[in-house]
Amino acid sequence: MQDSKMNYKGKKAAFYTLGCKLNFSETSTIAGSFKEVGFERVEFDEKADVYVINTCSVTNQGDKASRNIVRKAVKQNPDAMVIVVGCYSQLKPDEVGHIEGVDMVLGTQEKFHIPHYLGDLQKRETTEIRTTRLADIKSYHKAFSWGDRTRSFLKVQDGCDYYCSFCTIPYARGRSRNDNIVNTVKEAQKSVHKGYKEIILTGVNIGDFGKSTGENFLDLLKALEQVEGLERLRLGSIEPNLLKDEIIELVSKSKVIMPHFHLPLQSGSDEILSLMKRKYSTDLYRKRVERIREIVPHAFIGVDVIAGTNGETEKYFQESFDFLNSLEISQLHAFTYSERSGTQALKIPWKVDVEERKNRTQKYINLSEKKLRAFYEKHIGSSQSALFEAQKSQDKMHGFTENYIKIEVPYQEELVNKLGSVKLKSILPNGNVAVDFNA
Repeated sequence: MQDSKMNYKGKKAAFYTLGCKLNFSETSTIAGSFKEVGFERVEFDEKADVYVINTCSVTNQGDKASRNIVRKAVKQNPDAMVIVVGCYSQLKPDEVGHIEGVDMVLGTQEKFHIPHYLGDLQKRETTEIRTTRLADIKSYHKAFSWGDRTRSFLKVQDGCDYYCSFCTIPYARGRSRNDNIVNTVKEAQKSVHKGYKEIILTGVNIGDFGKSTGENFLDLLKALEQVEGLERLRLGSIEPNLLKDEIIELVSKSKVIMPHFHLPLQSGSDEILSLMKRKYSTDLYRKRVERIREIVPHAFIGVDVIAGTNGETEKYFQESFDFLNSLEISQLHAFTYSERSGTQALKIPWKVDVEERKNRTQKYINLSEKKLRAFYEKHIGSSQSALFEAQKSQDKMHGFTENYIKIEVPYQEELVNKLGSVKLKSILPNGNVAVDFNA
């Protein structure tokens, strides 16, 4: 390990993140460690002395996209140090190390200590690979995103103990673990002090919070509600079996926790859920959705679903589609199944043709558009609180209501990172919602 006290003042570093919100929060923390030793952060398409690519490996497309971004960095500045971190690096370090121009491949634990390994920033003659065996990945590293968003993504948990048959994440991130509630609240307070009005909780399996500290997710939410100055708290994706009634009831009464749930389903066929080794049935899932609708009727409910997994016959796909169609949900995030080496799903007979997988994905996307429009239409005419984003696009700016309806207004600098009361007026051709400002 190199001297961590070296000063890199005058040097530039650029960062690129692929994949999930958890990756974004971790990249921000990694970038912060560079700032501490003197680096200036620049945009990824600028010339930099160091490029850090935080990769995703959920699908084959994730691997491919990661490789393409690495090559882009090498092309932009052939003399720059190129460092690849993230799930792809942990799962396939040798494969990543063979990409021309890569100087360093760092695993799940090592990525938080990059300045220790930089040295004199000279290109390496051979790629350095530093990873930790899966069984030895035990430490927890805090993270939250900052700098370029109105909302901050706060990491509250890492790793997963579920080992679903289609998923590589437990092999990339290790066992479920977290910091304690006191320290997590301190991180939320830091985010508020930086000016963020809204925090989104992120992790691999956030409902599993507390397993490594003897605490629980419900108590974490109650503690975060009390953070002074925090206007909005939004839940990230939470497993249906971990979304207890007490959590739904807390959301229904809270002035801080937004009426917004993201419940991964993956399949609406019980046979496929069993093959996936998911920990719930469609009956439990339906009960969760119905309970939300009963006590938080205006809540946004997003759903993850995978199309074309091994074993998904036409009959099982239709069961899944019909199940989702019958639920009062708001939007689907549809993913096309991708074989991942080392997963149990490869042993499941009945492979779905790749083109058919894409066809099924498109059917889910079409259903999602129908569900989202119905959800938006249901709320036209209602008055809501909206938080406006910093990003500007063609003289327009966007915001999100409490229940995650995306609104659009003419750009007004004084609205950036501000909460305002609006009345939803109509759905625009691009799918966003036009509003009037309430007096």
